[in-house]
Amino acid sequence: MDFHLRLLMLLSVLVLASATHTNLPVLLFDEGYSQLFGDENLMILRDGKTVHISLDERTGAGFVSQDLYLHGFFSASIKLPADYTAGVVVAFYMSNGDIFERNHDELDFEFLGNIRGKEWRIQTNIYGNGSTSVGREERYGLWFDPSEDFHQYSILWTQNHIIFYVDDIPIREIQRTEAMGGDFPSKPMSLYATIWDGSNWATNGGRYRVNYKYAPYVAEFSDLILHGCAVDPIEKLPNCDTTSNNVLDSEKLTAGITSNQKSKMKNFRKKHLTYSYCYDQSRYRSPPSECVIDSHEADRLRGFDPVTFGGGQHRHGKRHHRNRASRGEATTSL
Repeated sequence: MDFHLRLLMLLSVLVLASATHTNLPVLLFDEGYSQLFGDENLMILRDGKTVHISLDERTGAGFVSQDLYLHGFFSASIKLPADYTAGVVVAFYMSNGDIFERNHDELDFEFLGNIRGKEWRIQTNIYGNGSTSVGREERYGLWFDPSEDFHQYSILWTQNHIIFYVDDIPIREIQRTEAMGGDFPSKPMSLYATIWDGSNWATNGGRYRVNYKYAPYVAEFSDLILHGCAVDPIEKLPNCDTTSNNVLDSEKLTAGITSNQKSKMKNFRKKHLTYSYCYDQSRYRSPPSECVIDSHEADRLRGFDPVTFGGGQHRHGKRHHRNRASRGEATTSL
């Protein structure tokens, strides 16, 4: 790819990390997405912008973007199922696993259900070049009940940064390092949303499973944003429209997040971070190269779980990660 094409692509897909989703176009479902699986378990509402996906004893459901994207800003307002949701997993993620089976890239929001009276949890993760054996998971609580109303979940993906947002508050930033190499996602990806049965791992390592007497479990999606550079899957070339809103003012481009956002992110993590691979001494003798160690985070997590984050002997059966089975396989008939 020559310099001018690379510059055009960069200008077309980089989004101000401080920008909110409100100034970006929301697509009708049929304009940007297609059903992935689930038959009637996917329902498009009359406004054409809201879609419900549900899990029952027969199957889950999911949808996928019609285009592949190389970098951009991807977002959705999501309302999660209420009541008893143990074992239920709602995923909003980017992947190219259908094209690169052995060296795929992935960026994940995974929402993990819980027993009645316990809160939903969020898990974020990244993979590059099929590096599934490494695992870069983080888990968080939330300052709200995600089943009571819609909240915005967003992924900013650029050549050197990945930032996860909840309601425009950054909760996690990954900066590309030279040592990461291909572990940093760098190939075009599609955007997915799915709901499926994760009974074997999602709630207390599989202790609590999906109870289908509470089915159907319905996840609602709206305000779907695909703001990036579409890529031709055959020619692997970007298709950036220089006359559209995809091209942003180059003077406003930023390499990271603002100091105000950093403060918000630090405050969120101080209150709601419950697991980070960067501090997991049972998995890594030294943190992976992209980790930025915060002594306050380290102390807090060590107090939260001294075995995992203090480097002591690991308890039998405790696990923070799982084998990455295909979501298509996980959501077929149960």
